[in-house]
Amino acid sequence: QEPLLLLHGMVDHGMVWANTAEFLRQDYHILAPDLRGHGNSSKVATGYSSYRIIADLEALMASVGWTSAHVVAHSWSAKVAAVWAQQNPQRFRSLTLVDPFFMNQMPGWVRSTFPLFYRVLPFLKMLGPFDSADQAKQQAQQLKQYRGWSELQQAVFYESLEQKKDGTWGCKFALPARDEIFEDVMRVAGLTSAIAIPCLFIQPEKGLNRTDWQLKPYCTYLKNLEIVQVPGNHWCFLVEPDAFNQALADFLADHH
Repeated sequence: QEPLLLLHGMVDHGMVWANTAEFLRQDYHILAPDLRGHGNSSKVATGYSSYRIIADLEALMASVGWTSAHVVAHSWSAKVAAVWAQQNPQRFRSLTLVDPFFMNQMPGWVRSTFPLFYRVLPFLKMLGPFDSADQAKQQAQQLKQYRGWSELQQAVFYESLEQKKDGTWGCKFALPARDEIFEDVMRVAGLTSAIAIPCLFIQPEKGLNRTDWQLKPYCTYLKNLEIVQVPGNHWCFLVEPDAFNQALADFLADHH
């Protein structure tokens, strides 16, 4: 079986890939870790830079004896994966970027807009606090990633939720990770040199990357690039999993 590493976006956790993993499991040895600060992984006070995440992933691959893998990365982790691919391309059999976010380095003044980002970004709205699990559920059902409220989405939601020490509810994501990740994505440029490995850009029709100028950095730096459009929004693998899974499977089959 081919090794396949599935990396979730900010605030999510490995279970977002459950449907995709089930679809691909006959042909791939799949790992979908909770990245540090997320899900059931450790919640340290500091250490959430892209370089620390990459070190974790290198250690994970070493622990299972993988020298290389197909890597699929969503949103923020797509930037981490792009940085990793430039640092250590031999780790990659292929790279799939799913609607990347924060790919470019950002000017210093953007830091002043972080409080606004914290209020409006859909994936941060599940931080809470919520008075009850039911209140958290009501919020989740209003968000793009849970549109349709399928069995898969419900399972992802409940896996993300926990009761805090003070009795309130919220997702398992560590608050220090939010602040440090935002600082990191502001400072670090995701694409600075050419990447020759086979790359797939999955572009949801209602995703974040809809214009030619948004795609230009990928077309410039990814020298072996395929762009595939799929239905759905930023979380296409949750809201339109069948189309997403087939697009990914077709690409991976071409690069065994």
